[in-house]
Amino acid sequence: MADNDHRPLVAVLFGGRSSEHSVSCVTAAGVIGAIDAQAFDVLPIGITKTGVWRVVEDWASMRFDPDAMPEVTDNGTEVIPPISADGAPLLQRDAEGACTELGAVDVYFPLLHGRFGEDGTVQGLFELSDTAFVGSGVFSSAASMDKHYTKSLMAQAGIPTCPWELVTETMWETDRASVESRVAELGLPVFVKPARAGSSMGVSRVAEAAELEAALAGAFAHDSKAIVEPQVIGREVECAVLGSLYDATLRTSSPGEISVSGDHAFYDFDAKYLDLADAEVTCPAVLDEATTARVQELAASVFRLFDCTGLARVDTFVTDTGEVLINELNTLPGFTPTSAYPFMWAQSGLEYSELISELISIALVDHARAK
Repeated sequence: MADNDHRPLVAVLFGGRSSEHSVSCVTAAGVIGAIDAQAFDVLPIGITKTGVWRVVEDWASMRFDPDAMPEVTDNGTEVIPPISADGAPLLQRDAEGACTELGAVDVYFPLLHGRFGEDGTVQGLFELSDTAFVGSGVFSSAASMDKHYTKSLMAQAGIPTCPWELVTETMWETDRASVESRVAELGLPVFVKPARAGSSMGVSRVAEAAELEAALAGAFAHDSKAIVEPQVIGREVECAVLGSLYDATLRTSSPGEISVSGDHAFYDFDAKYLDLADAEVTCPAVLDEATTARVQELAASVFRLFDCTGLARVDTFVTDTGEVLINELNTLPGFTPTSAYPFMWAQSGLEYSELISELISIALVDHARAK
């Protein structure tokens, strides 16, 4: 950055060690391409699947391709983030071992989905180095990443959610009969989900009791914990929340409804990212005024309960009787230009580039307020 360039340096982080590595790469391509370059100086930092940070120059080429999903690969260079809280610059080590300074980051914009990015771990690094960052802090990120604890906190607070059962690998190995009994009480069909994964990775629908073992094996491939939920007969409605934990009011988007067609039994990974013609988000969702207000009210309440800041997407089920049940809270939701979170804001009057600028501004203001 030139000495006379006073734009905040925004380090966009993507890739990472989770199973959602490729989704994160495509998300970053959309965000970096839409950031207001006149207002912000952008540094694209990809994280390999083994955790190496490096500058990625070819970010614009990252897109979904079932035959060649994008990946941050190790090219021998490394970006070294500071841990001290004295405003030290990032260092870049080249392939020969020589180090140069990249500048002091003003704000991190993590676009890391799943573990080691959405679960509070990297947020802890930001807080250790006293650097502003987009999104929620350590507690909010960790608690909302774990579906079991998300539901436990909501149930304790009186926020309606559907029943669930926790199943760990240890439970399954040592007391399979008890697990099968608890799952049977939920009734079939059920959904089996890794407790700490996203983008529908490892999620299975179980229609017959004999399918449970394979479904749990699929979930355990992503996490040592899983939750099992009964199928809820209702509409999948999502709501985007925007604002700061320091503000008295929050902004909620018009709710959007997810509709899935084709060969997809539910809103799985392929429907979300590959078979886009088979998934549609209708926004505003066709709901009566009272139900719309209830979805928005509960979305804001969940955001507050978890001390979220910046952004979150709250997923709900709306039953035939009009009851609204909270399904999940996503503190770093999908953020490609076609993802539900930015799409709902665009339909609510806030375009993609403007949304990105607002999130960066919230992060900078939150950091100043925290001091």
